[in-house]
Amino acid sequence: MVLARVWSVALFGVDGIPVEIEADLGGGKPGTRIVGLPDAALNEAKDRVRAAVRNSAQKWPDQLVTFNLSPAALPKGGSGYDLALAVSVLVADHKIPPAPFTDTVLLGELALDGRLRASRGVLPCLLAARRAGLRRAIVPERALPEASLVHDLTILGARTLTDVLTWSHGDDDALIVPERELRRPKVDPPDLADVVGQPEARWGLEVAAAGGHHVLLAGPPGTGKTMLAKRLPGLLPVLSPEQALEVTAIHSVVGDLRSDSPLITVPPFVAPHHSSSQAALVGGGFGLARPGLVSKAHAGVLFLDEAAEFPADRLDSLRTALEEGEIRLARRDGVVTYPARFQLVLATNVCPCAPPREADCVCSPNARRRYLARLSGPLLDRVDIRLRMRPITAMSRMGDTEPESTAAVAARVAEARERAVCRWAGRWHTNAEVPGPALRRDFVLPRQVTALLDRALNVGALTARGADRSLRMAWTLADLAGDPRPSADHVATALQFRDRRAA
Repeated sequence: MVLARVWSVALFGVDGIPVEIEADLGGGKPGTRIVGLPDAALNEAKDRVRAAVRNSAQKWPDQLVTFNLSPAALPKGGSGYDLALAVSVLVADHKIPPAPFTDTVLLGELALDGRLRASRGVLPCLLAARRAGLRRAIVPERALPEASLVHDLTILGARTLTDVLTWSHGDDDALIVPERELRRPKVDPPDLADVVGQPEARWGLEVAAAGGHHVLLAGPPGTGKTMLAKRLPGLLPVLSPEQALEVTAIHSVVGDLRSDSPLITVPPFVAPHHSSSQAALVGGGFGLARPGLVSKAHAGVLFLDEAAEFPADRLDSLRTALEEGEIRLARRDGVVTYPARFQLVLATNVCPCAPPREADCVCSPNARRRYLARLSGPLLDRVDIRLRMRPITAMSRMGDTEPESTAAVAARVAEARERAVCRWAGRWHTNAEVPGPALRRDFVLPRQVTALLDRALNVGALTARGADRSLRMAWTLADLAGDPRPSADHVATALQFRDRRAA
């Protein structure tokens, strides 16, 4: 019996789990089998790997080849194990030495002629390999920019299986060493100065950016709702190194990273169509669920245009993510948790007919109520800022005043966020993340400041969740004003933002 061991990585959500691949030769009639809970794509690897080995001028063993992927109880899927399978069988057959692969993780799909193709999830796989103590990784050449984001791990790129085999015999020039300096294209976000009028909405957007609050924009069509939403990411600070890696790992699992500049450093902006399925929105699939659009929007903005056109179950599926900043999906093969801490921006007309002027509306009161009732009370209770968009009455700027640019507003937002980060001592990044008990226990405001909140709770105009959210927004308003603590005026303004009705 001849046994060989090499390493690969299995994806479980956005985390990787090192997988030991063993190849055993003999013990039965010639054939190939894979054990260790493989899916259909991994089962088909038997044919891909056999053809790739033969077309790389190597002989496939004329014996029973058994591959074991351990841990055996972990479901494994995808085509990223192909390279590791090919290397393990050639080590077992004494075609290549085992020593170079003892602390090396192998990732990549094999074409029938031995070419290496990139597979999804390279970044989280290599992060897991580094945590497990592996010192080197061999990946397809196209995955080198993404793989080079992982430091303290020697990264090598290969074009073909033959390159890997040549390298294993001592030819270090057979594999490619990546360039650590990645090209980062300059991104110019849409400018807030392009928005005509809407001073109240612009102010609300600034408050939302400063505190990480969710926003509802309601009004007639053509009033700039979509324009404002698209300009919110430009007001947010660039992602920290930890956030950038986390967001990039999610997009790597989805498989939509750019090969030339994989690292995502600016807050993502995701705008699904109202016909998107629930699985597309929050994640889903068979076996283990894959991330959805809410996870792609992590650390960025999720924009739901024509929000009242979304089915109610789609909107209500966002409630857990809005509250907890993550989404948990249970499927046949296990429960996975994906990050989903985003800023939600809802945009909606106030009635089905959506006239340019509300005075021209032909909808009955019942029709208007039914239309807006698709935005459920529990969902709206999690939206801190509700803004009414007014019809544009003139295309020229009022008084020839130049509206503020994105850069000017973003500077104030950055200062406000710095005050919040210093106050929360690194426990939370934005005011919107602070738990209500922490606000009430460690940052208690005087009774005269919160008198309006107490009155609203007493008459049933506000829920306990709404009161906590109003307190968070009051802290944001104080940060923007440069005040050490919120005043009664800040609390009143926060309540006004929540009390604006969509109809």
